[in-house]
Amino acid sequence: MAHADYRMATLAHFVDREIGVSGWMTVDQPKIDEFADCTGDRQWIHVDVERAKRDSPFGGTIAHGYLVLSLAAPLAMEVGIIPPDASAGLNYGLDKVRFLTPVRAGARIRNRVVLTAAEPKKGGRVLVGMRNTIEIEGEDKPALIAEALAMLVGTQ
Repeated sequence: MAHADYRMATLAHFVDREIGVSGWMTVDQPKIDEFADCTGDRQWIHVDVERAKRDSPFGGTIAHGYLVLSLAAPLAMEVGIIPPDASAGLNYGLDKVRFLTPVRAGARIRNRVVLTAAEPKKGGRVLVGMRNTIEIEGEDKPALIAEALAMLVGTQ
C-alpha cells in the first residue's frame, strides 16, 4: 500500500485520490477456459482457439468481460483498498461498468484504483466507492472501467 496513513478513520481524506496501481496479471487461455468451465459460458470467441484465429475480428480468443470484471476485486485488494485496520471488506455492488476494449488471450492487465467515496455507517462500517480502471499492457484504451462499492468493517 502506498499510503501509510490510509486507515478507516482517514478514508475521507483519500476521496478522489488514486490509491494505487496493481502489478500486471496475465490473462492466459487456461484462465479463460477455467472461467468458461465455471460459468458455462463457452462461446467460441473465448474457448475455440482455432476458430477465433480464423473468424474473430481480434485474431484470436478474448477473455470474457465478466472474467476481467471479476479480477478487479483481487487487484484492488493488492493495492490496499482495504485499510489495514479494517477487519473485512465486502462487495456491496456496482454502480456502472463499461467494457471498452477486449482482452486478448495472453494479454497482461492491471488495475488503477481511485477512491471515489467514503460514507460512514453505523457500527464502525464505511461504504466506499472506487473506480477500477483495468488497463491492458500496450493498449491506449482500458479494458473496462467499473465503479464499485464495498462495505468496510472496522475492527471491534
